[in-house]
Amino acid sequence: MKKITHVAAAVITRPDGSFLLGQRAPDTFYPGYWEFPGGKVEAGETPREALVRELREELGIEVETTNAWLTREHVYEHAHVRLHFFEVPQWRGEPQALVHSALAWQQAATLAVGPMLPANGPILKALRLPRVMGVTQAAQVGVKTQLAALDRALAKGLRLVQVREPDMPEAARAAFIRDVQARCAKAGALCLLNAAESIPGCDATDGVHLPARLLMQLSSRPAGEWVGASCHTRAELEKAAELGLDYALLGHVQQTPSHVGQPDLGWARFAELTAELPMPVFAIGGLAPDDMTIARAHGAHGMAMIRGAWA
Repeated sequence: MKKITHVAAAVITRPDGSFLLGQRAPDTFYPGYWEFPGGKVEAGETPREALVRELREELGIEVETTNAWLTREHVYEHAHVRLHFFEVPQWRGEPQALVHSALAWQQAATLAVGPMLPANGPILKALRLPRVMGVTQAAQVGVKTQLAALDRALAKGLRLVQVREPDMPEAARAAFIRDVQARCAKAGALCLLNAAESIPGCDATDGVHLPARLLMQLSSRPAGEWVGASCHTRAELEKAAELGLDYALLGHVQQTPSHVGQPDLGWARFAELTAELPMPVFAIGGLAPDDMTIARAHGAHGMAMIRGAWA
């Protein structure tokens, strides 16, 4: 078995969602392939320290903010690597191609360069995942009110919706699902159906979301372009990773009316539970749009909100 080489990799992001890629030089493994900047973690370094050093050496920039994001392993012909991905939203200086043949700012949905290093396929898919998930609550507020709130949110940029309506009668729920799917499709948003509520005639066109109890019963990943799950423990998160799910939700992070009297995780515990997972994790529970910065600083890909998404 090959020794594992630890590598720090940077997803350097701009406000428009674009990220920086570098083309590997001719005298390296996989010459001409594109990669996220970064490099080997040296003895005595943490992955974050290695990242700061590598970006200074490779790009001539000084990192100001890093957020731990994903950790994945990949076996190449020449090495077994453990890749520690960090998001870098703030830095000083203009990136320069000091070791790469070229640099390019790219969008995950419209990648214009290639080929990419083989380990980066799941990373590119994760970057296509929106940062905010709105979870419906039509049974509580009324279908008309929920659809109006959905229209407003889609107009403002919401691009990920989970339909979760366990208290709605089946016929009404089926009609509601079709209404939500049509609105999301028109806006270019993903609409995921909660798997606990599958209804004949309502196809999960974009994907499904699994409650924790269903997640733990599975031995293989369900079909679908996007599959995620609600989690409350490290064991559930690891099960989601084992099945190769695209994301997980973890909460509740803060006090919320739906969990009165139950202890919340808090941000420190959220960061501890989600450390070094291979898939994005959304924070959920008692959150509002203004919590995005603190969520991502604690390793969250983004936030899922029931009330906050529609306010």
